[in-house]
Amino acid sequence: MLDKRGLFLLLFWLFSLLSFAQKERKEIPLKNILGIISKQHQVRFSYIEDEIVVYALTPPDQNWPLEEKINYLKKLTQLQFKQINEKYYTIFNDQKVDKPLCGFLLDAETGKGIENATIRIAKAHYTTFTDADGHFEIPKISSDVIQIQHQGYQTFTINPKDLNVPGCPKFKLQAHLQTLAEVITQRYLATGISKKNDGTIVIKPKKFGLLPGLIEPDVLQTMQQVPGIISIDETISNINVRGGTHDQNLFLWNGIRMFQTGHFFGLISAFNPSLAQNITLIKNGSSAFFGESVSSLVDISSQSNTTEDTNASLSSNMISAEFYSKVKISDNSNFTFSARRSLTDILESPTYSNYSKRIFQNTIITDLSTNEIIGYKSNVDFYFYDITAQFEQKIGTKHQFNIDVIAIENTLQFDQSTADLNKNSSLEQESFGGSLQWKTKWNANHFTEFKGYFSAYDLNSSNQTLESNQILDQKNKVLDFGFQVRNSNRLSDQLTLNTGYQFNETGVTNFDQVNLPFFSRTITNVLLSHVGIVESIYETKNQKTFIRAGLRANYFDKFGFFLAEPRLQFNQALSNHWRLEILGEQKSQTLSQIIDLQQDFLGVEKRRWTLANNSTIPIQKSNQLSLGFSFKKSNWLVTLDNFYKKITGITSSSQGFLNQFETERAVGNYQVLGSEFLIQKSFNRFYTWLSYAYNDNQYDFKTLTANSFPNNFEVTHAVTWAGIYEWKKVKFALGAKWHTGRPITTPVNFTVSETNPNIVYNTPNNENLKDYFQVNFSASKEWRLGDKSSLLTSASVLNVLNTQNSINRFYRVNNANNIVESVDTFSLELTPNINVKFIF
Repeated sequence: MLDKRGLFLLLFWLFSLLSFAQKERKEIPLKNILGIISKQHQVRFSYIEDEIVVYALTPPDQNWPLEEKINYLKKLTQLQFKQINEKYYTIFNDQKVDKPLCGFLLDAETGKGIENATIRIAKAHYTTFTDADGHFEIPKISSDVIQIQHQGYQTFTINPKDLNVPGCPKFKLQAHLQTLAEVITQRYLATGISKKNDGTIVIKPKKFGLLPGLIEPDVLQTMQQVPGIISIDETISNINVRGGTHDQNLFLWNGIRMFQTGHFFGLISAFNPSLAQNITLIKNGSSAFFGESVSSLVDISSQSNTTEDTNASLSSNMISAEFYSKVKISDNSNFTFSARRSLTDILESPTYSNYSKRIFQNTIITDLSTNEIIGYKSNVDFYFYDITAQFEQKIGTKHQFNIDVIAIENTLQFDQSTADLNKNSSLEQESFGGSLQWKTKWNANHFTEFKGYFSAYDLNSSNQTLESNQILDQKNKVLDFGFQVRNSNRLSDQLTLNTGYQFNETGVTNFDQVNLPFFSRTITNVLLSHVGIVESIYETKNQKTFIRAGLRANYFDKFGFFLAEPRLQFNQALSNHWRLEILGEQKSQTLSQIIDLQQDFLGVEKRRWTLANNSTIPIQKSNQLSLGFSFKKSNWLVTLDNFYKKITGITSSSQGFLNQFETERAVGNYQVLGSEFLIQKSFNRFYTWLSYAYNDNQYDFKTLTANSFPNNFEVTHAVTWAGIYEWKKVKFALGAKWHTGRPITTPVNFTVSETNPNIVYNTPNNENLKDYFQVNFSASKEWRLGDKSSLLTSASVLNVLNTQNSINRFYRVNNANNIVESVDTFSLELTPNINVKFIF
């Protein structure tokens, strides 16, 4: 039984609840309210349907007099009520709103329009989407709240009356606070590049802004803007991440391992920029599902999670032309095709001429005794192409099936001569790969993925040296098969467990044949590996703490041993603006590239893949740990990363020595201590950033005459700056790069004796080339031609100041006069390029 106090509290609670419910009466359409008032007061209202349909209000108290009710409606709607007579009123809007409801959806951080956001009025069964500018229009059909949804942004609602104003108002949407890997910043270096809490950098080419020197979002050029990533010789086939070699990076295209990354032997990416949907770049702390690299990971995906409408594009620049098409076969399937081919055998543009000089340049050889310059002439017949095809099929609501195919080809005929000598060489470089993928989302917390792939790489070359009649034929083939199962279980709102298994079989064949003296060999190696993976991800509900810890257990069948590789990603919010990041990993790789006969082909493609044998070519192993901080406030972004990296099991032939160690075969390691700093500021339309990287990179080869000396790829100091302006569909980008020159080893003397015609070198890497400096510029403009068509024009100038930078140097003996000659490779000259792209 309730006592009087309890009864009083119960009655008070019921009374309060009823009072609250009364205050929270449901809003109803204005048209319905006018109907109620008409019956109560025997009056009539005249109006235009479009002018009142967007309003929904809480009805006025039925006991109010008519005048008070009208004043109430006028106050909340800003509509005008004009009394014609005692029983008749007319309602009108005196603002200029004779148009559909419209608005713009913008990214809250970048101010850029949000494309393909869903605009839905549920009860009216009406849906539309935003265009590339984030603009949308809807008819005046309901007073129901308008729902805004986009997979990259938080759900948002708009009251239709807020759109019933002159002009089209702008609404800023906040990016998703993702339950895993929250985004630190949506604009990192450029629009379309974001950095996440797990240390990964994500590039979305379709949202890409502009970077200095680029006419399109080339992923391998873009990644060189990130602090700690540089190409020591300006090519994308020689990208150095934190002091590592290019072959120590893992490049994946839709899960297929790629052994060839460039066209034009490194000046152009082999991956079509029109195709990619999402590109993930990781310098440290990669997931345990990724192996076979002791440096960075570049994961390129052209798969989408939604079935897109049919769209296509045609484009051409001064090097190549391309076609891209995505066809919507049904509501659940897409077919995508792309093809790109060089125009180099059809049109010799200024861009092509400068690219040719850079890769096949007339090498300048200086007689350091007489300072006489000897010029070599060359004729080049060259072309490249790449083709991709993809099929995506959704099966029901849980399953998705993908097929992906890629083919890449470079073909070169190269003739080089002096007055007395002639060299005829050829090179064919091709890649072909395919993958099958099945994804099943059993429920909201359980996901499984099956993937199988193969990748084939083939390099055939024939090199004839100028100094003799010797001909060297080389073939390098790689065949890689793989299978993976991945299972993900979300155990709670904060904890996810991922497990998986991978099988891989890799075969490498190397063929070498020399005519004088005759020598021929063919070596084939095959390695099978089995990998077990376990990984857990923990993130607090407020996204302040993120931890990913994993273990990758490799078993190498040929060598009969296990190799465990722990991984760690830790990110902690120290305040609303400061975050701490700790990344660590142990990784390994069995494939590496080595160089034979460094001086052949005068610096054109000379590397070939080889497989570890666990003796003269060990399995490379890496240990890396980094500590970083980030600060973000008021459109300022500051990041600082300090790291330690050690790679063991490297061979001297993989490091490209051009000194006394060129023909040595030794096993060693290198270790790097470094820091990377970035400061960036956004001013809505204009943003700018400055980065600095420091590396102390040292070799340790126990069996060489000099044990410890600077790494061939050491860039002690590197500074990059860019300023980018975006206004509507016009973009400008200006930037500069500066870094210290690469290490070189100089001769002790510049003459040699007839009895001992060998160069005597100083201590390894005793000097550096002169500092490198380059200024680049880009501009672009998009023209809307229709609802679904547009024209994108862009132009770029590389090396605006036409600075001559020496990017490599080696020495050799001229046997005619026993003089030591220096051979320099110079950077790209001032090079313009334009691109025209028609999207429909």
